[in-house]
Amino acid sequence: GRRGRLGRVALRAGAGGARVDRAGAPEVATATVDGLLDGTQGPGRGPDGAFTADLLVILDAPQLDVDRGAALVELLADGARLVLSGDPATLWSAGPGRVFADLLAVGGCPRIASRTPDPGPIGELVSGIGIGELTQVEAPGKEVVIVPVRDAAEAIHRTVQLVADSVPRAIGVPAEQTQVITPGHGGAAGTRALNAALKERLNPGPGRFGGFDPGDRVVYVPGPGRIRPGRVVGADAEGLHVDCAGGPVVVPRERVERAVRHGWAVTAHQAVGLRWPAAVVVLPGDATQALNRPWVYTAFGRGERHLSVVHGADAALPHAVAELTAKPRTTRLRTLVGAQLPTS
Repeated sequence: GRRGRLGRVALRAGAGGARVDRAGAPEVATATVDGLLDGTQGPGRGPDGAFTADLLVILDAPQLDVDRGAALVELLADGARLVLSGDPATLWSAGPGRVFADLLAVGGCPRIASRTPDPGPIGELVSGIGIGELTQVEAPGKEVVIVPVRDAAEAIHRTVQLVADSVPRAIGVPAEQTQVITPGHGGAAGTRALNAALKERLNPGPGRFGGFDPGDRVVYVPGPGRIRPGRVVGADAEGLHVDCAGGPVVVPRERVERAVRHGWAVTAHQAVGLRWPAAVVVLPGDATQALNRPWVYTAFGRGERHLSVVHGADAALPHAVAELTAKPRTTRLRTLVGAQLPTS
């Protein structure tokens, strides 16, 4: 490597974390782009302030917005390599821009297409959605189950029943490994309503710590659209203690209300980059305007072994898959990068 050093770093732009390796050194931490940028994770900085890594690999790169993308590029050392990896069919970043899609569209960077569809009924279903086809798949092992509902109240009832009883009993996936995904936070069957019902069933309590109790499943939200799943351990004068993927987090009391949510149910934007053994996707009738092909593709692909769809969207679901691609985002990134490429 350059100057005798080869730093191999893999980071996630979205919610999850990936291993951080350095040649000749043991695994040291999980890392996110946020952790790399604020200096708390990753390979560290050299005297010039640049990352001490020759190769930076960003997983789940569609979640990289222009602000964090620019910050990463500015901190790369001269001669370092940047690899962006991700599925372009998933939802984009919650922040501004669409770095991954714009760079793909410019066509000036080396590209390797290596996506292998997931096996089984879920993989078949999701692959069809990616090309605009919502097909009925054979699922002899109940890998995919559709649960029709008439209204939001029934949607909440059936969701709780699936998570607490049906999926553990029929599929063998416990409640703590099943993730509920719904279009939004508000509404009659949004994350707030679903989390309240799931907490009442799975971990009832008075919510002594800012609405939370030890054992509550939560998500820590360090920024828009980004989450770190975890479980509440307790609280003291320092704040709320959460055991998160990648390490413990202490959220100061004044930040709990805006930075911590119950996590049995999340939105599809928050779930990008994460997968669970089972997923329950809730499609309430009052949220059909939020559905489009990338949303359905992302939400339906979060379950590894099982997918239940609590379906109250009627014809809006096949219409979204067939007709509604993501709304365009206009940025200058594509033009700026294209102008720097040599003309043939």
